[in-house]
Amino acid sequence: MTPPEHAPTVVVLAGGRSTRFGTDKLAAELDGVSLLDHLLAALPRAWPLVLVGPTRRTVRPDAVWVREDPPSSGPLAAVAAGVAAAATGAVVVVAGDMPWAAGALEPLVSRLDTSPDLDAVVAVDDEGRVNPLLAAYRTAAVRTLLAEGTDGRAMRLLELRHERLHVAGAAGRDVDRPADLG
Repeated sequence: MTPPEHAPTVVVLAGGRSTRFGTDKLAAELDGVSLLDHLLAALPRAWPLVLVGPTRRTVRPDAVWVREDPPSSGPLAAVAAGVAAAATGAVVVVAGDMPWAAGALEPLVSRLDTSPDLDAVVAVDDEGRVNPLLAAYRTAAVRTLLAEGTDGRAMRLLELRHERLHVAGAAGRDVDRPADLG
């Protein structure tokens, strides 16, 4: 595990409208706890935590809550808000609807730590989909990129010098519909 003095900030995107899910998917139960708490409980405790979205009660009372501006303006604006709140040289971004993603964070950070020429290490799931919302980033690089504005899609983060890292199985999956919880 990354030593605490070199720990990245984990930025969890905990907003969104859950339109495909039908209800607040982060509150949906998985193994007796909310989807969001399932993810948060598995995150390294020594890593600072920023949650982006409307404040809610979680298993991580140590988390800092921030909102994107304007609220509900999308994942890229949420990443910008989370990165703005980070006081570390690296951040790990993870979507709150990825309850099994915690195990992927250390490999993403480790690869970024050993690659000084990269600005990001981005997850690729089993189907070959690149996911900039499961990635490790150099904080300064994201701030520079997003200083130009946060309109657009999260795929804009792929403009950073990056490497793709395969994240196998459930760790690379998100939950879009109730059937995805099984």
